[in-house]
Amino acid sequence: MIIENVSFCTTDWSKVPPVEVPGETGMATWRTVETGNIRVRMVEYTPGYVADHWCERGHVVLVLEGEFVTTLRDGREIALEPGSSYQVAEGAEPHLTSSPRGARVFIVD
Repeated sequence: MIIENVSFCTTDWSKVPPVEVPGETGMATWRTVETGNIRVRMVEYTPGYVADHWCERGHVVLVLEGEFVTTLRDGREIALEPGSSYQVAEGAEPHLTSSPRGARVFIVD
């Protein structure tokens, strides 16, 4: 990842306005900072959340709380617990997100 046009900055996530993003089931609440060529998010998923689309965007995802499940198009299912992360390149492997018990994750893309 090459981060371009981003000066040193800090983020107080409690001051970033939340935006509710509905899934196929459940809700994700995004707090998003976009700067230069990156998007950084703190996302909270309600229990039972399932995304309404397959994503092909590249991400670095770190699970802070709860359980975060990613299903890959080939059928593999990866469940991440707090302290676990994944990385995937843009267009590399379509993935679908769910959170059976709810989760809070930090995402850079």
